[in-house]
Amino acid sequence: MSLSRARAATALALLVATSATACTALEEKPAPARHTGAPAPYANRQAGQLKMPLDAYASNDAETYAVEDAQDILMRRCMNNLGLEWKALPRVPSRDIGPPNLRRYGVVAAEAVRYGYHPPPDPASVVRRNHAWDEREGLPAAVQRAAYGPSGRGGCLKAAQHQLVGDTAPPDYHAFNQLTGTALDASRHAPEVRRAVRGWHACMAKEGFDYPDPLSAAGSQRWNTAEPTPAERHTARADVACQQSAQLVTVWAAAETRIQRQLIRHHTDRLHEAEARKNRWLTAAYRVLNRAGS
Repeated sequence: MSLSRARAATALALLVATSATACTALEEKPAPARHTGAPAPYANRQAGQLKMPLDAYASNDAETYAVEDAQDILMRRCMNNLGLEWKALPRVPSRDIGPPNLRRYGVVAAEAVRYGYHPPPDPASVVRRNHAWDEREGLPAAVQRAAYGPSGRGGCLKAAQHQLVGDTAPPDYHAFNQLTGTALDASRHAPEVRRAVRGWHACMAKEGFDYPDPLSAAGSQRWNTAEPTPAERHTARADVACQQSAQLVTVWAAAETRIQRQLIRHHTDRLHEAEARKNRWLTAAYRVLNRAGS
């Protein structure tokens, strides 16, 4: 197991699914390796304030960072006790953490103008943190063994996790990932969403575009370029204008909220257990951070 990939264990195997774009929410989710939340200044108000009922059952970027930082403090103490140095991960300030559901239903206004369908670049603090994870790949073998053990889940990592939460298992977010994808898929077929999408499609047709829905527009292979093209930005701006004309985000979010609440009622025990385990880890992490004065 590579060390930066071992952060899946280090960070509770947190899957920040809601920070992914909506067009990838229906695909199989990879294990988390890097945080790619959009800088908050690029968020438009409606998407930035979008909260979904299932959000309570998974960790957002801020919570993931908190657990990583708390665990890093405990790992550094463990490593220092072994006579080894341990470079802490650079912190990510709250201003650099984007809203979790920013692109759930497609591109958003402020990003479309500058980036088209491409995601904005990571804030400098996130770049530094990801670079620090990569640097851990190059640690001397003796330091790697002390930090992670032969399996990538032992050493000071295991000691830090035990000190943090004892024998509490990391939360399993399979239920969240499964249900949030189910809800998004089901909401696409809700009658009111289909009407709104038809309105969006008619609006786009007037501008010369023929995409079935915003997720198809955002996921077009045409945009697989290194940088946004003028055609991409033009399409994304039309997309956003048509979303607003059809009130698409308002209608879609209301439909999915209703569906998510139904799913929560049918999976109460499973989700409550996941939430309880997540909260135990977070409470422990905040306790360590508060004691450290972070």
